[in-house]
Amino acid sequence: MPVICRFYGVIIRMNYNESGHHTPHFHAYYGKHVASIAIDSAAVLAGQLPLHAERFVLEWAALHRTELTDNWRRASMHESLLAIEPLE
Repeated sequence: MPVICRFYGVIIRMNYNESGHHTPHFHAYYGKHVASIAIDSAAVLAGQLPLHAERFVLEWAALHRTELTDNWRRASMHESLLAIEPLE
């Protein structure tokens, strides 16, 4: 699963194999924790992150919703995903 961003110990990934079958989403990893986050609503679809990491991820997702949507489209066409700027 390609990494599209890293910030504050969080790794953001998106899976090519899920792009045609699920709600558009990405995966956020923080240590041993992982969550799937919907792109359009920023709802946690599955998993859990520590509260501080979840806040960072949701803030980042709100800032980069357009890029995330574009990467979801690219994944559905099996194109290379683009890196997205980290949260600063």
